[in-house]
Amino acid sequence: MKLRELLRSVPQVGHLTWIGVRPIKGQPMEVVRAGELIEGRGLSGDRKAKRRGGKRQVSLIQAEHLPLIASLAGLEGVAPTILRRNLVVEGINLLSLRTARFTIGHALLEGSGYCAPCAKMESALGEGGFSAMRGHGGIIARVIEGATIHVGDEVRFVDVTEVRTPEA
Repeated sequence: MKLRELLRSVPQVGHLTWIGVRPIKGQPMEVVRAGELIEGRGLSGDRKAKRRGGKRQVSLIQAEHLPLIASLAGLEGVAPTILRRNLVVEGINLLSLRTARFTIGHALLEGSGYCAPCAKMESALGEGGFSAMRGHGGIIARVIEGATIHVGDEVRFVDVTEVRTPEA
């Protein structure tokens, strides 16, 4: 099978394990069990959803990367609340969704890029926190069709929007 064909297939089905919103810049994340994804905006109650458009409407991080980030930062564990991401997903490789359309429950999203760590990770995780997150920061996405999402909802690949073979 050719690489281009392999990139068009993501047979794993993941699950949403955590949802967080930050209503006001600089304030702590608020953990919720359900949230409304608003088409063209993001997650209701999150400060990013106040304006329309943009490629960073919602941010996602891989649950399987949390213990790795903690280990690299020299910590026992790391809570999603300090990583400044909206959604934590497990069981599906988020990087395979970076240039794809995918569903979370009944909502349709489109991966729009990497979610690189910011300098705030140094204070959140301690010295070396930024480096600990490099390559593990997750992805950002646009909301194509909104819906209410819940912790436990399935995350499924729909189709690729762009095939880039060099990065696989």
